[in-house]
Amino acid sequence: MSRQIVIPFGPQHPVLPEPLHLDLVMEDERVVDVIPSIGYVHRGLEKLVEKRDYKDFVFIAERICGICSFIHGMTYCHAVEGVMDLDVPPRAVYLRTVWSELSRLHSHLLWLGLLADSMGFESLFMQAWRLREHVLDDLESTTGNRVIQGACKVGGVRHDVSDQKLREIVDGLGQLEAGMQDLTNVFVHDDSVKHRLSDLGVLTEQQAWDLGAAGPVLRASGVANDIRQTGYAAYDELEFTPVVETAGDCYARTVVRAKELFTSVDLIRQAVDRIPEGPIDMKVTGNPKGEFYARSEQPRGEVVHYVKANGTKNLVRFRVRTPTFTNLPPLLAAMKGIELADVPVVVLSIDPCIGCAER
Repeated sequence: MSRQIVIPFGPQHPVLPEPLHLDLVMEDERVVDVIPSIGYVHRGLEKLVEKRDYKDFVFIAERICGICSFIHGMTYCHAVEGVMDLDVPPRAVYLRTVWSELSRLHSHLLWLGLLADSMGFESLFMQAWRLREHVLDDLESTTGNRVIQGACKVGGVRHDVSDQKLREIVDGLGQLEAGMQDLTNVFVHDDSVKHRLSDLGVLTEQQAWDLGAAGPVLRASGVANDIRQTGYAAYDELEFTPVVETAGDCYARTVVRAKELFTSVDLIRQAVDRIPEGPIDMKVTGNPKGEFYARSEQPRGEVVHYVKANGTKNLVRFRVRTPTFTNLPPLLAAMKGIELADVPVVVLSIDPCIGCAER
């Protein structure tokens, strides 16, 4: 009978630049159980609503996660606007959508690069991040910042973008598509990548649904669920179909993210074609009173922002449920039975953001 030992994984690991701590229960080289430790990083972001004006708190919400920064800020604004029953100008809604999809491109290209690095595929890693630079340039030229944009505000957005600039972005993304096609062909068709990722960290459709998986993790197991289909922002006026795979393994999760790159480009193209003229914000007076929760589709999956207000300038309660947090139970299920050498790749396959989870 094999003897069980416990091996700590994280919070520092050369493949995973995230403070995730797992206790791996091992029999020989095989994982038989996983015990997570939540709360390694104490941030206190949800407590800060008691000390910051609700209009200024969007800057705090954006800093829940650097990679998902804009969508966190937008979702917070959706929640406050829901409490106050604000009707955001249509042009602002479309600009939010464009920046959301640029953020998704930036996040997926970053993750594909990290995945390549975890497999020792350094040239592929550099290619993914080289393409990502073009997306960050677009974010910087339209918002003033590359990662944490500060472009969203309660009632609209802080910056307008000329139609000419939006057309330049679309033209640039059209040229970028060729590079992304070459990049994703390697992830999807290269035999060494397939050999490394196929049949690894399998999560069945029933497991993904029962354990509350979100985003690409859920869609890679055959569930066509995407919060953008609910029609928030301008998505109710745009056409797209969620990318779905059925194998539920690390390879399927990779393919979903690779194909979503092109979905995001198409959504940006549609949004630019349909964006209306008009103001980019509205005058917001008074203080919110009531409660509301808003949902958005981050690159990693569904995020929920809940706010509660009592009519003062400071919110009473702010609660966030991030996709990494909800993807942890599916991750633990996917890790059982894998070998120790596969642990970093399987953990990386959910695109973990522990900064998001530690609020």
